[in-house]
Amino acid sequence: MTAHIAILDDEPEIRRMLARALAEAGFRTSCYARATEFEAALRRAAPDVCLVDLGLPDRDGLAVVHRLALESGAAIIIISGRAQVQDRVTGLELGADDYIIKPFEPAEVVARVRARLRRGRADPARAATRARFAGWTAAFDRYVLTDAAGREVPFSHAEGEVLRLFLEAPNRLISRAQMQEALGGAAGESFDRAMDVRISRLRTKLGEDPRNPRLIKTIYGAGYIFLAEVAWD
Repeated sequence: MTAHIAILDDEPEIRRMLARALAEAGFRTSCYARATEFEAALRRAAPDVCLVDLGLPDRDGLAVVHRLALESGAAIIIISGRAQVQDRVTGLELGADDYIIKPFEPAEVVARVRARLRRGRADPARAATRARFAGWTAAFDRYVLTDAAGREVPFSHAEGEVLRLFLEAPNRLISRAQMQEALGGAAGESFDRAMDVRISRLRTKLGEDPRNPRLIKTIYGAGYIFLAEVAWD
């Protein structure tokens, strides 16, 4: 099935440029100038990737990104003229998967979209969508954690990438370098801080004691170990 890319940007020329480049690359696109129409469309059908500008006329773009991360399984790529490190860090902390600074080459956006889709596409080793561990069930088709009592806790696409990385390599050390290679993005302060936030949120959702987590253990100076037996369905 052809991947669907949603474009939210209030500049008509950028929407046209992105839509043209993505269509030429074989993707299906839909374009929106305002957050209200974009969010209304998402209630009807979820895209595979959302390209979101932060400078919107009717809504704070970061608020849109945060809501998308909580409620949608789509990958989120921010496209913005805000080039400060703090802006990139904030966007990633709120759940974005990638951040592209304007001006950009359309080919770069196409490449980033393809990279996100490759990471999200199931291969034989990643065909399972449900994992059970330590009284929890993680449903990656619905982006929901369910505890032993049946209580459901949603997680974002970005948090799901980190969780799946842990669940596919339980009881093994995963270094920051391995995380960066597996999840993509430029190494550096913004990536490290985004990972810290995502891991902190996963710990909270799993009911972990932040001072002494039992599942996601930090090995200082080395990386992380996920301490649990994992069964995939």
